[in-house]
Amino acid sequence: MLLRHPIQNVFVQLSESLNQLSEPEYTQPSTILFNATIGQHVRHIIELFLCLENGYESGIVNYEKRKRDYRIETDKIFAAGLLKDIYHRLNRPNKDIVLEAEDYGDTAEIVSIPSNYYREIAYNLEHTIHHMALIRVGITEVSSITLPNEFGVAYSTIKFRQQCAQ
Repeated sequence: MLLRHPIQNVFVQLSESLNQLSEPEYTQPSTILFNATIGQHVRHIIELFLCLENGYESGIVNYEKRKRDYRIETDKIFAAGLLKDIYHRLNRPNKDIVLEAEDYGDTAEIVSIPSNYYREIAYNLEHTIHHMALIRVGITEVSSITLPNEFGVAYSTIKFRQQCAQ
């Protein structure tokens, strides 16, 4: 699959950071993140991937109606295992997907947006990197672990920085 390597990179970075955190650090509210925890951000990342995976067969994905599993935000070993499982199940063929979402002007209205599996994988990858940037901020508040320089940095930014350094 096209984005398999970049997803593996961010999942490995995320899993390795979870391994370094203690359970209390994983579940400690961060004032800088408006009392969210590292675990809550990890749960959010995982649940979007699971939502896409669960909607693959029907071809309908609604991220707003995802199942929230609070075990993910409180059990870092369980969360790391899910990241590994998700990665191994990503290798599916591309297909059309309908993304359902609330119409933000009228929350009773559901809009259908044409998309495809690979486009949603790309969205989830960028979404993961964005949340990893927030996780990085939270980790600096609750822990002293060292993160890779690329943790939570978009690939376009990494590429731009590499070009500037040459």
